[in-house]
Amino acid sequence: MSQQLTTSEGFLHFWLVGRNGNAQQLDFSQLENIQKGEGFHWIHLNRSDPNVQDWLIRDPDIDATVTESLLAEDTRPRATPHGDGVLLNLRGINFNPGGEPEDMVALRMWIEPHRIVTVQGRNLRAVDSLLQQFISKRPPLTPGDFVADLAIHIATYMAPTVTDLNAEVDDLEEQVLDADAGSLRVGLGELRRKAIMIRRYLAPQRDALNSLAIQNFPWITDRDRLRLREGSDQTTRLTEELDAVRERAAIVYDQLVDKRAEEMNRTMLVLAVVAAIFLPLGLIAGMMGMNVGGMPLLESPLGFWITSAVIALTGAATVAIFKIMKWM
Repeated sequence: MSQQLTTSEGFLHFWLVGRNGNAQQLDFSQLENIQKGEGFHWIHLNRSDPNVQDWLIRDPDIDATVTESLLAEDTRPRATPHGDGVLLNLRGINFNPGGEPEDMVALRMWIEPHRIVTVQGRNLRAVDSLLQQFISKRPPLTPGDFVADLAIHIATYMAPTVTDLNAEVDDLEEQVLDADAGSLRVGLGELRRKAIMIRRYLAPQRDALNSLAIQNFPWITDRDRLRLREGSDQTTRLTEELDAVRERAAIVYDQLVDKRAEEMNRTMLVLAVVAAIFLPLGLIAGMMGMNVGGMPLLESPLGFWITSAVIALTGAATVAIFKIMKWM
């Protein structure tokens, strides 16, 4: 089975970190020769490969419940202890071509005292940065240090996306008085959707890191706990910034609604004033146009002009009254 995975596309990386901190890249066929106590090793796999799925199912050291979670289609960030190990799910920003940043990439991890198995479905840039640490001979020294480095990388790559969302809110706040309401509503809706989707995973991710930091595992040192809390603090800060983005977007939306209501009220006032001006004029014109006997000025050659003058004076008087009452 090891030889099968060696030639499989699902086998991505296999590294051994010795007790002295030296990192060595190995072939998967050498896995069976690894002895416990030599440090810890990191196996990085692609869960979509059938050979990877078969290997995880057959591994006697991984519980069936853990395997099911590692291969699950959809996961939420969490930290679940199982014996001496922990199942940890995290999410990072999607930088893959054609992907949307808010469509966050899941990374599933099974962490034991001497082994870390990470499983991904899509590429995660934070894992690439962690891999560079191994390549440059600066690997994490313990499994706890590994998780802390990964959490900090994830938060670091997430920060620019949250900053961009803040900048979008700034732009929308400036446009609220001038921009077209329809396009502004579309922009606000898209912004709030992004913030909600990212925060959906950030809040439980913060809780998962906090939960891991208080676990009494021998492979988590005091230094690891401090760095895990650092990763949690960065995640908390990003969560709070996303909350602020949502609140500011809600305020901008309220301003937009108020602006629309004010415009509608102004339009209704104009229509009401026009109707009020023409109501008496229409009444006078209607009465003078009745085809009944006894109508004044019926035979007068100045009847039309006198009637027009009365209508004009009535309209002017109505406008003057409205202006005095400050209705116009």
